[in-house]
Amino acid sequence: MRKLSILLAGTSMLLSGAAFAQDAPAGPVPAADDGADQNHIVVIGRGETRQVQQLSSSDIAELAAGTSPLKAIEKLPSVNFQSADPFGAYEWATRVSIRSFNQNQLGFTLDGIPLGDASYGNVNGLHISRAITSENVGEVRVSQGAGSLGTQATNNLGGTLEFFSRDPSDQFGIHAEGTYGSENTKRIFGRIETGDIGGGVKAYASYVYSDLDKWKGWGSQRTNQANGKIVAPLADDVRLVGTISYSDRRENDYQDLSLGMIKRLGYNWDNISNDYALAVRIADIANNRGDTGAPVSNAAAGTVYPAPFATVDDAYFDAAGLRRDWLGSLGFEGESGGLRFALKGYYHNNHGQGLWFTPYVPSPGGTSPISIRTTEYDIDRKGVFGHTGGKLGEHNDVTIGFWYERNDFQQARRFYALSSRTAPSRRSLDFQSNPFATQWDYDYTTDTFQYYVEDKLTFGDLTLNLGWKGFKVKNAADPNVAGALARGKIDVTDWFQPTAGFNYRLGAGAELFGGFTQVTRAFVASATSGPFATTQAGFNALLSGSTRLKPEQSDTWELGGRLRSGPFTGSLAGYYVNFRNRLLGVTTGAGIVGNPVTLQNVGDVRAIGFEATGDLRLGSGFGAFVSYSYNDSTYRDDVRNAAGTLLAATKGKTVVDAPKHLLKGELTYDLAGFNARIGANYMSRRYFTYTNDQSIAGRVLVDATLGYKFDLGGRSLEIQANATNLFDKKYVSTIGTNGFGNSGDNQTLMVGAPQQFFVTLKAWF
Repeated sequence: MRKLSILLAGTSMLLSGAAFAQDAPAGPVPAADDGADQNHIVVIGRGETRQVQQLSSSDIAELAAGTSPLKAIEKLPSVNFQSADPFGAYEWATRVSIRSFNQNQLGFTLDGIPLGDASYGNVNGLHISRAITSENVGEVRVSQGAGSLGTQATNNLGGTLEFFSRDPSDQFGIHAEGTYGSENTKRIFGRIETGDIGGGVKAYASYVYSDLDKWKGWGSQRTNQANGKIVAPLADDVRLVGTISYSDRRENDYQDLSLGMIKRLGYNWDNISNDYALAVRIADIANNRGDTGAPVSNAAAGTVYPAPFATVDDAYFDAAGLRRDWLGSLGFEGESGGLRFALKGYYHNNHGQGLWFTPYVPSPGGTSPISIRTTEYDIDRKGVFGHTGGKLGEHNDVTIGFWYERNDFQQARRFYALSSRTAPSRRSLDFQSNPFATQWDYDYTTDTFQYYVEDKLTFGDLTLNLGWKGFKVKNAADPNVAGALARGKIDVTDWFQPTAGFNYRLGAGAELFGGFTQVTRAFVASATSGPFATTQAGFNALLSGSTRLKPEQSDTWELGGRLRSGPFTGSLAGYYVNFRNRLLGVTTGAGIVGNPVTLQNVGDVRAIGFEATGDLRLGSGFGAFVSYSYNDSTYRDDVRNAAGTLLAATKGKTVVDAPKHLLKGELTYDLAGFNARIGANYMSRRYFTYTNDQSIAGRVLVDATLGYKFDLGGRSLEIQANATNLFDKKYVSTIGTNGFGNSGDNQTLMVGAPQQFFVTLKAWF
């Protein structure tokens, strides 16, 4: 490390008179050849000094309409993606991890705009499915390691996922789609392209409406979404780019299950949203038994739950997630006089509520033994990032870049009354108003400044990438209604996070690559995660002494090779990751009730593994793709409290939700208007307790696509049929929706959607 630091410091001396960044492209990175990559299912990052793959818009278009771009990447090596719906868009159950790092430890951007950590209660961004419609995604770029230096993220201990929007078309046109399928799915998409309206100015605007029933239980999942983009040349090689996005998403939730509940109640068990009288009766019985801590609400209901109920938590009346977002950006990018540059500003506003009809808090005045509990989110986020770069001498291509963001985030826990015992007086898909109680309400501010420096050195067939990034992230919490949670300030500063990599071309389409990256993760400011999600005494203890909180850090080493020979492209890579200062929030009770946690450092994690990827053009329109990943991630320490008392014997145990084996493959056909695809996805056993005493068995899922495109002379019409979970496999999809326990069964599982069919008509004119 000392030698590496000296080398990087020497590189920095070359920066005088130079400019900003090459590692953070302003748009999709073109393939490094004459376009042959367009014939491959996955573009494997030739010339890169790290493990990288790219997916194009055509990969996403083959999936069922409305499928999240996150689900599209699940076929890539080391990517573990799960969701309870067929589209991968239902946010409570959406989880993605790479090389055992969960989504809170991955970086996400759209056209460089930071999207935060992709958590359900996202405190500093939004899910990619809300940021852009899948039809408007031009490219997805996945780095399984720590990612590029220029990524606008302070949490990417693991990989990065960079999404790029498609550019407007040069020609006027309209793209329209209509989808119908299982669970009364209805989806309409339309995009109008202005074409070149003069001087190279072009734009598009699109709109999506989607509505479908839940595949089990009762309820709907609805989306209204609009996107727009404009491109205007400012000079020969400089252009102005603006984007705007609006999303209104309202989703009824599925019930979280445990293994015991699945065995006792079945895979199709869900909330009882069609039977308010039963929900009231269950709440009355729970109150009579003393299970909720609330007073007796109806003694006549007795103390015995009706079959098959065993607890008040077996099923709730209803729950939902509501999110409304505006996201906009404006900037310029280009090259002049040998200098590359870009500067972009962005703004994001979010209003959200997570609703739960809780039997633990009755409505006032005895009107109902149930009330609505919300967790409310309001984000006002603005930022700017930029980069510039150019060549210095024969060998050096030096770059620097920066990012600043101010995030004002308000989070509150409130309760809303139900006015009747016989009928619900509020609808779960409406934003609630007029609460009868506020448990807590906080203003959180996060100021982020990040910079990076990189030098790309080229010596014939050898390319070296040397650089570092640094940041300072300041978090503050100020109460409007304090409740029992903490206020105060905390920050993470790490000005030197180094990276080094190489790529060596062996000839005949073969190359070697490898590198090292060190990353620090900043804290988040929230009432439900991070250092403020505890009591004041607990927070104060995190600031000093032996219990002082340290930020998580990772060291990632990679070594691999790539080969392109005729119709075949492939890669093989191995990695070693040392993850230090792991943070764990130790809960003081059931997660659903909302008890505070105590955050603490609990030791290290080691991950070692390898990834193999192959893509083969078979001729006559046929193609094949396969990826295999092996990952061995284990905790290196037991979990103990500040006094040294053993809380969980985790040393040597496998990391939760980290399958050792992932095998994905697909066969495709595309010729003479016909297209077909069948894909299979195998995942091995996953643990959902830290001591590995509870697990979910492995499973294989199969999806399929069949379509035909009619060429109508400058216009086209396509019909596409999709099947998800083709063989109707019963399986557990997402684990950890309510966190992970040390041992024992836990109500933290989601069942995957059964076999579903969809038909889409697509028209271009």
